Amino acid sequence: MSHSHAHNHDHKDLKGRKLLITILLNTVITVAQVIGGLVSGSLSLLSDALHNFSDVLSLIVSYIASKLSKQKASINRTFGYKRAEILAAFVNAATLIIVAVILIKEAVERFQDPQNIESNLVIWLSLIAIAGNGYSVLLLKKDSDNNINIKSAYLHLLTDMLASVAVLIGGLLMKYFQLFWVDSLLTFLIAVYLIFVGYHLLKTSTKMLMLFTPEHIDIKAVVRVVNKLPKVNKLHHVHIWNLSDDELHLEAHLDLKEDISTSEFNDLLLEIENLLHDEFNINHVTIQPEFNKEDPKEVIVQD
Repeated sequence: MSHSHAHNHDHKDLKGRKLLITILLNTVITVAQVIGGLVSGSLSLLSDALHNFSDVLSLIVSYIASKLSKQKASINRTFGYKRAEILAAFVNAATLIIVAVILIKEAVERFQDPQNIESNLVIWLSLIAIAGNGYSVLLLKKDSDNNINIKSAYLHLLTDMLASVAVLIGGLLMKYFQLFWVDSLLTFLIAVYLIFVGYHLLKTSTKMLMLFTPEHIDIKAVVRVVNKLPKVNKLHHVHIWNLSDDELHLEAHLDLKEDISTSEFNDLLLEIENLLHDEFNINHVTIQPEFNKEDPKEVIVQD
């Protein structure tokens, strides 16, 4: 059995510093919103604070996961902590949904009994939250495109910025039109949006944790490409999964047409590695060579 791998290294120290800045910003915003919500009596402001608090927790989880993912592999942890960021994304997605359910319950109760709210405080604090979360969103935007852990933190911050915009609109409607029921309606809408975003992230991170084949990979196409090589009879027992965002693994058995030497197999393996990397961005290939071996030759075999 032979394997080869190539890794793409992100600027993880820079990502860690960005996460630290967003943690500090959101802690300040959360404290201000809790105090402001209690003083003003605004449920939407308190709900935004609760969402912001979940942001702080999720950012801390993301920061720890980012740090852990840099630790080297060992005899007891042969993959190191590379899957820590996927686990963090799963936890963050779950907290988004839990927070949303709590907000819906509170919004329904408050809608039945609207209360007068100090709208000026709501307006000013929502503006502060928009500015703080907006800066945090810009800070993480670039890294969110290729890292599920950073994406989970980014989505928390983006939804909170949008929630703060909704709270601002609600504050203005309460100030100029005395529509205090808008406070509960906005809370409900924020919560529904959180469930929508959280579900998608939860589904994606669950698939990665379960080692499902990535959605953009067509295993049959992978097999067809490898089977076209001259000395190959059939690629089978195929497994393809994400170990982390930047590490895509393939493990398979390779039935050969000829009883080739080890050096010939090394040349064939190098050709397969380059082919799979160029065609499918698979950067870690583990192949077991076989010749006239009696075993199932199906592409997918239940071990």
